[in-house]
Amino acid sequence: MGDIRRIDREILALAWPALGALVAEPLFVLVDSAVVGHLGTAQLAGLSLASTLLVTLVGLCVFLAYATTAAVARRLGAGHDRAALQSGVDGMWLALGLGVVLAALLWTAAPWAVAVMGASDDVATHAVTYLRWSAPGLPGMLLVLATTGVLRGLQDTRTPLWVASGGAVFNAVGSVTLVYGVGLGIAGSALATTTAQLLMAVVLAVVVVTGARSRGASLRPHRAGIWANAVAGAPLFVRTVSLRLAILLTVWVATGLGAVALGGHQVVNSLWGLAAFALDALAIAAQALVGFGLGSGDTARVRAVLRRCLQWGVGAGAVIGVVLAASSWWIAPLFSPDPDVRVAITAGLVACGVFMPMAGWVFVLDGVLIGAGDGRFLAWAGMLTLVVYVPVALAVRAWAPEGAAGLAWLWAGFAGVFMLARALTTGLRARGERWMVLGT
Repeated sequence: MGDIRRIDREILALAWPALGALVAEPLFVLVDSAVVGHLGTAQLAGLSLASTLLVTLVGLCVFLAYATTAAVARRLGAGHDRAALQSGVDGMWLALGLGVVLAALLWTAAPWAVAVMGASDDVATHAVTYLRWSAPGLPGMLLVLATTGVLRGLQDTRTPLWVASGGAVFNAVGSVTLVYGVGLGIAGSALATTTAQLLMAVVLAVVVVTGARSRGASLRPHRAGIWANAVAGAPLFVRTVSLRLAILLTVWVATGLGAVALGGHQVVNSLWGLAAFALDALAIAAQALVGFGLGSGDTARVRAVLRRCLQWGVGAGAVIGVVLAASSWWIAPLFSPDPDVRVAITAGLVACGVFMPMAGWVFVLDGVLIGAGDGRFLAWAGMLTLVVYVPVALAVRAWAPEGAAGLAWLWAGFAGVFMLARALTTGLRARGERWMVLGT
């Protein structure tokens, strides 16, 4: 009982601050949805399409946080503090370089990317505007990922919390001011988010650089270190590609179900993301604790952390699911005055709520295996689960009705079938021992 309580304290000490930081990030999208939604249905649908593409692009680079967390935590557990910070600094340089390249690509390819998704002309105009005003913020977004990963590996989840909270407040005030006060419309919403992300990146970079200097780590870019970070993140990149393809496929199906379903999907997807990030707080605690435990060679402790994090994940998922389903009818009016969109939001949220406990299981196991550096398995499993989901999504696109009913079927497929496939693959892996590799 004493060991369980100690593990609970360690999980909560990492998870609570991580929860605040993670929830602050999707609040950017939620605030944008609430502000832009009152400009009109076409603007909300355009934001839905654009934000999905932007989040997909940034999400493909989430290995900058995950791989860095695992590497830093392992080295810290093995007592190699300087090497831990050096790995983190190299990851930051990788993030900055990728951010500059991707910003240029996003600005250039925005019209093409929106056209591929099949949006109507009025929706496409707003989507392209949002993407192009968001592009300059990409270096900041990726640097936030890398620096946050370093701090999580050092078991510091409080600093990202304060920075993300400040960024969320700045974004909310800036979005309302630029959209309505200055009259920039959807462009103002994107500009507020871009500015907030760049400021967050500067603050977090200063914190990590200060820590690196105190431990004697070099701040210059090292080709070998940057390459090592890229190689370590490659399997997680593939795994993320599979997840993002599933999300893009879901948006493509929602687009085919009409503007009402697409607008409703934006809100449902934003709230799903908020819930997912809340549950990911436990996954982040698992990453740091599992990485540290494997680095120090304590397999018994790793197993104990796994069991306890799963119990917390399923329980938290059940609570969040009930809240989403029960409050769906009162949430919908906050995002749209259109009664049809409100019904679609409600139907989608009920579907999400039913499957949220299973999502808690999935997110925690993802965190455990990422913390163990088991990226190769996660890459293969991700592609397998995508193969399972594709025919389900295509069936919804072909046969589901437009509007609220179609959106409910779509979310039953994504939150039900897709998440079940992920739960089975990661659960079977965690039962074995091949993922528990000891040392740095």
